[in-house]
Amino acid sequence: MSETQDNPGPSSDTPSPGNATSGAVGGPVRPVLAAGAAKRANASVIGMLIALGISIAAFLPVVLMNPAPSTDGFQPNINVTEVASNAADVAGFTPVTPVVDRSFRNNYARWESGTSDGVPTWEVGFITPAESFIGLVQTKNSNPTWLAQVTQNAPVTGTREAGGQEWELRDRGKGDKSMILNYRGTTVVLTGPAALDEFTILAAAVVRSLDAAPAVTVSPTAAPAP
Repeated sequence: MSETQDNPGPSSDTPSPGNATSGAVGGPVRPVLAAGAAKRANASVIGMLIALGISIAAFLPVVLMNPAPSTDGFQPNINVTEVASNAADVAGFTPVTPVVDRSFRNNYARWESGTSDGVPTWEVGFITPAESFIGLVQTKNSNPTWLAQVTQNAPVTGTREAGGQEWELRDRGKGDKSMILNYRGTTVVLTGPAALDEFTILAAAVVRSLDAAPAVTVSPTAAPAP
């Protein structure tokens, strides 16, 4: 009696020809870009770079011709005459509006009610031709304490003629200096670090403005009734 032996089928562990690549050592195979595709990709990158260069070349002249504004050169539009006209109603005198060379620029004009020191003042700021500063203060209620404060306790060092008037000069030798004029019922103080020549120009314009305005008269104190 012969024994029939079954022929075993192929083992499931045996790799099929289709899986031979995936079982190879060294990981997945990286695709290789065809020469034509690589050429087209390079051409696209070069084209984008050329387009970017053309855009920059076209935009750059516009930027150079229109530079960004500098904050240091900002010049506020101050109408000193208009502000002075509004202040005259409460000042009790005509605020000075010095007319000087256009190289003097105003950076503020205001009426201060004097709530902190009891001395109401008209104030105007001037940027000088040398890009320095002089501040003008005018009041009809000047007193020694207030005057010392405004001039930063600088000592009296002499006088200086401007506009046909003798101005008192207070100067500590460095920093701010002041020129003071008591004239036609008000006191005008010019203070700042500018050169004295620029002070003199502005002071002369102040005198012209004072001469053009009505003098301030102080009513005498009424005598008590008997």
